[in-house]
This record gives sequence, structure tokens and C-alpha cells, in this order.
Amino acid sequence: MAKLSLSYFFLLFSLYHSTATSAATTTTSRDPARATSFIKASCRATQYPLICVQCLSAYASTIQQSEHQLAQAALSVSLARAQSTTAFVSKLTKVAGIKPRVHQAVKDCIDNMVNTVDQLSRSVKELGQMGRSVRGQDFIWHASNVQTWVSAALTGENTCVDGFAGRLMEGSVKDAVKRRVVNTAQVTSVALALVNRFTERHKAVLP
Repeated sequence: MAKLSLSYFFLLFSLYHSTATSAATTTTSRDPARATSFIKASCRATQYPLICVQCLSAYASTIQQSEHQLAQAALSVSLARAQSTTAFVSKLTKVAGIKPRVHQAVKDCIDNMVNTVDQLSRSVKELGQMGRSVRGQDFIWHASNVQTWVSAALTGENTCVDGFAGRLMEGSVKDAVKRRVVNTAQVTSVALALVNRFTERHKAVLP
């Protein structure tokens, strides 16, 4: 009976120790403070670190300390921002008294932003397929696609802004477009920087 009690005690102790260790590991790996620190450190590699942190801090629980999840979240935020900006700019074609030259610039901007949304949508899907199962040349191919598309999206946003250059374009429409699109371009720039960071770090450990 003493042997049975002793064995039962050790069984309970082992189960408790295993559960406690598992809980501690989970707590450590899901530590919000560590995740936030990781995001802040990663954002320093971008051109707009403050915007980067502001956009991504809300996703800390998902990102944790994963370069892949960080890049994925950045792309998703960039896509959402581009979609919102496209809808906003589209409404400006109906502004009363808009000058013909400005009206054309708005239409051109809409075309650029629609393409930007398409490029970012493809990038989000492509990056989503680049999990741990993707190795070697397959990874490089997927990464190259994402980098090309995000770069094209950023170019489209900058082209939209450039379309309003010159004194003849001055006015409230130009100001509204520039304010929204420039901010969107900054977020896209952040996403591109984090995609590049993820790609280079992953390449460094490829077999």
C-alpha cells in the first residue's frame, strides 16, 4: 500500500511539473512585452518606424517574434489602407467645380490605386504560402514575386501623387489626395521593408 501511495504521489508530481512547464513555456512564447519589443526593433529597419509600430502593435499577439507573421501583418495593413484610399479618391471625381485637369489626375490616380490594390492582394496571398514548408528555390521564387508586386504597388502610389504636381493642380482636391495617398505609400514602404527583411533572413538559413 505504501508503494502504491508513493507511486501515485510521483505520478501526480510528474503531471503537475509537466503542466507547469508547459504553461510557463506558453506564457514565455506568448509574452506581449516580448512581441511588442520585437515589433519595435524590427520597425527600426524601415524608413518610417513610428508609422510601422503604430500599424502593427495591434497585431502583437499574432506576430509574436515571427518575421513571417510580421511581414504578413504589414502587407495586410497596407492592403486595407490602399483599399480605403482607393474608395476615398474615387469619391473626389464628383466634387463640385473640380477643374478638368484635376479631374483627369484623380481618374489617373484611381487607376493607379486599383492596380496597387491588385498587386498587394496578390502579395498577401503569395506570402501566405511561404510557410516553413517552402524551401530553397521555391522560397526565392515566391519571395521575388512578393517583392516585385509590393514595389510595383509603391510605384503606383507615388505616381498618383506625382500626377498632381504643378501650381495648376493646387486646391483642396490635391491636398486631400496627397494626404491620403502619401500616408498609404508610407505604410506600403514599411511593408516592403519588412518583406525584404524576412526574405534576407530566411535566405541566410536556407540549406
